[in-house]
Amino acid sequence: MIGSLFRGPDSRAAWMVTLAAAGVMMVTMGVRQSVGLFVSPMNTTTGLGITTISFALAVGQFAWGAIQPVAGAFADRHGPGRVLFWGVVALALGSAVTPFMASGFGLVVSLGLLTAMGSGAASFSVLLGAASRHLSPQARGSASGVINAGGSFGQFVFAPVVQKLIQLFGWMGAMWWLAALTLGALPLIRKVSPRPGAAPAHAPAAGGPGLRSALGVAMTDRSYLLLHAGFFTCGFHIAFLVTHLPGEVSLCGQPPSVASWSLGIIGLANIVGSLLAGAQIARHRSKYILSTMYSSRVVLIAVYLAAPKTAWTFYLFAAGLGLTWLATVPPTAAIVGKLFGVRYLSTLFGLTLLSHQIGGFLGAYLGGLALVRTGDYQWMWYADMALAAFAALVNLPIREDRIAPALAPG
Repeated sequence: MIGSLFRGPDSRAAWMVTLAAAGVMMVTMGVRQSVGLFVSPMNTTTGLGITTISFALAVGQFAWGAIQPVAGAFADRHGPGRVLFWGVVALALGSAVTPFMASGFGLVVSLGLLTAMGSGAASFSVLLGAASRHLSPQARGSASGVINAGGSFGQFVFAPVVQKLIQLFGWMGAMWWLAALTLGALPLIRKVSPRPGAAPAHAPAAGGPGLRSALGVAMTDRSYLLLHAGFFTCGFHIAFLVTHLPGEVSLCGQPPSVASWSLGIIGLANIVGSLLAGAQIARHRSKYILSTMYSSRVVLIAVYLAAPKTAWTFYLFAAGLGLTWLATVPPTAAIVGKLFGVRYLSTLFGLTLLSHQIGGFLGAYLGGLALVRTGDYQWMWYADMALAAFAALVNLPIREDRIAPALAPG
């Protein structure tokens, strides 16, 4: 299925761009999704408290989303190369300086701003928009699944590696190792960015409405706003889990290795989920794919809450969650592309990701508050189930036929 969408005279170039974008995503998302493993050792060493650290990570959730439309708009106007380069550099710098931060404000600057904004600038909105300009419309759905799977593979690889680095070098040394590993993504950026003076093979035609006009049309469209509402709840869910799953594992009397392997399993399962989601976009309406994914989360959480909290419970829970973890990205991006085309995809999908990360801010921060005030995450699990059910419902009325073809010659 995937291979058939990359056949033709441009197939080799399409694969190179897609795999390079997936490689960048592997690094940036692998680093970002492993940050929850640092919460406990960081709290033990610094004494800053779970609430303070959770707030810094919550700011990071919001900043990761806030930078997406800004980075996307810059990439739409000037090309993705510089955006991706400075994003990777900022991510590495944020990891490198975090061990020197001895206050909550310092953590907000390093983890909440530098690391998060760097990861966001070299993430979904810019990478999917950049790759889409090199690909035919038929290949974009599957390509988005491959690129998204790169981020999931990064989580699978980085989570156990980071846990091992923390054990060997302490959390500070592990942060410096992450900074060095992050810079390994820089050579891949040239493969994603067109050469100076060369237009991507499937770039949208010049002319047509400008960015401001495109934003005006998008922000008054009911389907686009409903998509934001559903993606908000997805952000709440993911940020809560990636930040506080290690704490939940600890509360249930399991060792830290169970948390790191659970995060890794989520990433591994999401490789399968992302590829399946990308392939299904060409066969089914994306809104139904999204509704099914969100509904499955309600069932999974209910089963988890009723099950005994053994290591295998966490592993099976992680595998189930992983099938939809970030597999929501390809169908969500596909709907934005169907509505408005790819001319301003980086910007418009970036705004959708901002909605995702507003939910992420609440998921990360409220999880910390819940633990401090009640001693566990029970009420967060109930909120997570309610929001997942809400997301499943609000995606159903979305209209997927293109409503603004003038915005998108490509």
